[in-house]
Amino acid sequence: MALDNIDRQILALLQENAKLTNKEIAAQLGLTTTPIYERIKRLEKRGFIKKYVALVDRKKVGMGLMAFLSVSLKEHSKKVLLKFEQEIVKFPKVLECYHIAGQYDFILKIMVEDMQDYHNFTFNRLATMDNIGHVQSDFVMNDIKLSTEVPVLETED
Repeated sequence: MALDNIDRQILALLQENAKLTNKEIAAQLGLTTTPIYERIKRLEKRGFIKKYVALVDRKKVGMGLMAFLSVSLKEHSKKVLLKFEQEIVKFPKVLECYHIAGQYDFILKIMVEDMQDYHNFTFNRLATMDNIGHVQSDFVMNDIKLSTEVPVLETED
């Protein structure tokens, strides 16, 4: 399914504020509520909209330390890679995991309370997994840009 300009505008509006009603979206786009409702349902059904979430301030809920962990595995067979992926998604403190090409095999984005919590995570969780070869950690000092929005509108840079 190809996205037209209205679909793209709907996606942009919902990424900015997922609590917008169909009526509010329709008003912003100069349309009626029914076609907006139908378009959103179609975007959901076809997987363009995966889910609706609330963005939480990590520091206000006690997750004061964010880190990116570059992970190398000792072995790279399909079975080993799949096992790592199946295990890592079970850890709530791992927010994102990417299988990458380059010096490392995976990059993890984690959030923990503090350095002690980081130590507990790496020592009691990550280090107990099979096949971990090397872990390089980089700690976030300041959040400069935080966004979950996927660029959907045509823009010139």
